[in-house]
Amino acid sequence: MDVSLMIDSVPRLLEGAVVTLKLLLLTEIIGFVFALPLGILYANGSRAVRAPIYGFVYFFRGTPLLVQIFIVYYGLAQFEAVRHSLLWPWLRQPFVCALIACALHSAAYTTNILRGAIQAVPAGEVEAARACGMSAFQVQRLIVLPVALRLMLPAYSNQAIGMLKGTSLASTITLMELTGVANTIVASTFSPYEIFIMAALIYLAITLVITRCFKFAEYALSKHQRPLASAAATPEQVRHAD
Repeated sequence: MDVSLMIDSVPRLLEGAVVTLKLLLLTEIIGFVFALPLGILYANGSRAVRAPIYGFVYFFRGTPLLVQIFIVYYGLAQFEAVRHSLLWPWLRQPFVCALIACALHSAAYTTNILRGAIQAVPAGEVEAARACGMSAFQVQRLIVLPVALRLMLPAYSNQAIGMLKGTSLASTITLMELTGVANTIVASTFSPYEIFIMAALIYLAITLVITRCFKFAEYALSKHQRPLASAAATPEQVRHAD
């Protein structure tokens, strides 16, 4: 194993990791913005409203992300109206195409996760809010959504980690993110073992940070579920402390 090559490759791999993080962050932000209203309508809307949302979720969950990236990157260029539009300078860029595909993919998964979390909110809490005279909008904003967002965090963290790994597929359309940079280094050094080990370690480090962030969020949002230290202490512990 060439340790010196592994160390020398780190700066270039980190440059690719920056692109990966940028793609992941924008994907999750855009995906969540789209998923929030879709998840609410998917859980509470009429059948006519749920049908197109179901189709959207079914398509993006049922087809590979790689195929979706190819459809956006190669498919949009087939339309003359797109090539002559003002958006073409943006839509011809690999990063933008990867972002569109990944954001739609993330939105579909997040929509389904949010729907399940909304339906898991205890019915008693909703009934109590209605009994207090809250409107339907107030019930959703003050009761349902805060509880649902807390309930969806474990599944959403898995989705974010899966999306991190999915960004590696953007290298197939010449985007120089972490995997793309690793492939470039391998092509010039013919040392795939060392280079991909370093890339894997960087992916693991990013995954660890994401996991810790979600753990902290779960801990911060569940303070009301933890007993107070004074209430949990036994009388013997209190006398011993005195």
